[in-house]
Amino acid sequence: MADTTASKHLSSISGGNIITDMKNLSSILKTRRTLTFAYGFMFAFVAFTIFLAFSPSPNSSSPWFANIFSTSTSTASSDSHRSQFSSIFSYFLPNNTSAATSQEQGRGFSSMPSQNTTRSNNALSPNSRTEVKDPISVKNLTQSTVLQPNRTSNSSVVIKEPAFANNQTQTTVNFDKGQVLKPNQTTVDNPTTIQVAANQSENTPTKSGSLVKEGSGNQDKGDAGKTVSSNFTASLVKQSNATKQSNETNSGKEVKRGLDNRVQNLANCDFFDGEWVKDDSYPLYKPGSCSLIDEQFNCIINGRPDKDYQKYKWKPKGCTLPRLNPRHMLDMLRGKRLVFVGDSLNRNMWESLVCILKGSVKDQSKVFEVNGRHHFRGEASYSFLFKDYNCTIDFFVSPFLVQEWEMPEKDGSMRETLRLDLVGRSSSQYKSADIIVFNTGHWWTHDKTSKGKDYYQEGSHVYNELNVLEAFRKALTTWARWVDANVDPMKSLVFFRGYSASHFSGGQWNSGGQCDSEAEPIKNVTYLRQYPPKMLVLEKVLRNMKTHVTYLNVTQMTDYRKDGHPSVYRKQNLSPEERKSPLHFQDCSHWCLPGVPDAWNEILYANLLVNEKQKQQAQKRHR
Repeated sequence: MADTTASKHLSSISGGNIITDMKNLSSILKTRRTLTFAYGFMFAFVAFTIFLAFSPSPNSSSPWFANIFSTSTSTASSDSHRSQFSSIFSYFLPNNTSAATSQEQGRGFSSMPSQNTTRSNNALSPNSRTEVKDPISVKNLTQSTVLQPNRTSNSSVVIKEPAFANNQTQTTVNFDKGQVLKPNQTTVDNPTTIQVAANQSENTPTKSGSLVKEGSGNQDKGDAGKTVSSNFTASLVKQSNATKQSNETNSGKEVKRGLDNRVQNLANCDFFDGEWVKDDSYPLYKPGSCSLIDEQFNCIINGRPDKDYQKYKWKPKGCTLPRLNPRHMLDMLRGKRLVFVGDSLNRNMWESLVCILKGSVKDQSKVFEVNGRHHFRGEASYSFLFKDYNCTIDFFVSPFLVQEWEMPEKDGSMRETLRLDLVGRSSSQYKSADIIVFNTGHWWTHDKTSKGKDYYQEGSHVYNELNVLEAFRKALTTWARWVDANVDPMKSLVFFRGYSASHFSGGQWNSGGQCDSEAEPIKNVTYLRQYPPKMLVLEKVLRNMKTHVTYLNVTQMTDYRKDGHPSVYRKQNLSPEERKSPLHFQDCSHWCLPGVPDAWNEILYANLLVNEKQKQQAQKRHR
């Protein structure tokens, strides 16, 4: 029994140990298996990760491993992380689109809707080519590189997150295949990649690459597009406006500098040594548009069929006359009075100027004749008011500049004489004008004046006979003395327009002279006439005056223009005698309007420009 008891005891001890040992062994095996599996999995994961890390990436020119540890940037792009993990998932889910890719497209980073964005560019010029393969970090970049001013792109835009280096703002523009918009171009065939500056307007890129406003969540596709477009446009429009203002300022300075140089050139130019050149931009006002023109000058209304005579401008050899700018001339005449004094050729010039200036005024009701024809002691005068400019342009009839007179005869009749010692009766009416343009000449060619018998008078003495040149000298001397004594040279500018050539062929104005067959100007200087002796007398008188008088020597320039007279187109309603022989009644002295007198006024305008510039220079010297 003892043996039996001992056997049971041993059996129980042996069985318990086995069970305990089995349990312990099972526990040990369980722990080792877990550890083995864990170590195996970790090894496989590391090996697989290293394999992927050193495999080529389709979105980068270097391995991902190099990108992670690259020293060129302080922070790796989160977009690169996503692209690599996307490729990992693609190994397991090859037929599915990664969530990261979908989110990026939703946020507008891989592609954006087509936008119309106005951009300004101070770096790229047309026809330049720029090819950038990778986004490049640029340090200390102070000026954005964008499209040229007033260029509009309608393109697919790819915007990537910016890279930051030392807290500097970087901006880079990558143009696919170097495409740049040409002037007025609105499309780009290939998409453009733009790396936006970190401090661009209100938008701040987050670490995940989302371009959102600070403190806001992720924006949807439309909001992202609007945010980029509005802020990008606002910034660039502001830059464009600043550039435009700068360009306008510089342009204004250049124009002013160019005008100053031209005016200085005009001051040293002989306006009257030149030629007539064809210019289709003339005349300065539309034919038939000015009701002021007298019938005898209104050739188009009177039926003249050709119009080439209107399309010539006068070009001096030493300079280029500025085209008469009517608004600028009115500005120069603001608050002033311009007066023409003389014969019907000065009336020709007066009507020309009023028509040129009148056409530039928007409200024609504010340009009108004051009181119509006015007589003062037998001499007629006319005045046009430009109300908005408080400016008047007047004409005083005084064909000799001295008084026409009547001398009583013994039998009670009256003899007509010319008082060589008395200036015109209306002189007191215009002596204070700001600008005065005088002329005389044509009436000195008439029979009575050219013969000089019992016609010229000084005091109570009537000359039985007096040479016309001497009478002309006496009359001009009387006029010159009056100007020196009555016109204030500090206030008034004085001009004297010279003799305007006539072109009667086969007779004079009252003896069948004609010019109706003339359609072109004289082109050969050898066919011009000799300078009139009366104008030599005039020049001598002007040289002896105290007052400075500008001589408008139009004699030669008008001698070329045998084509510019009214000829038979001087009136519409002919008298019975004129209808019988219309070719015997022609006007080859005056000028059709528009026509030759317009050029006289352009020369007057050029003189006013020179005078204004000289005044400005004088004021600067006295400061």
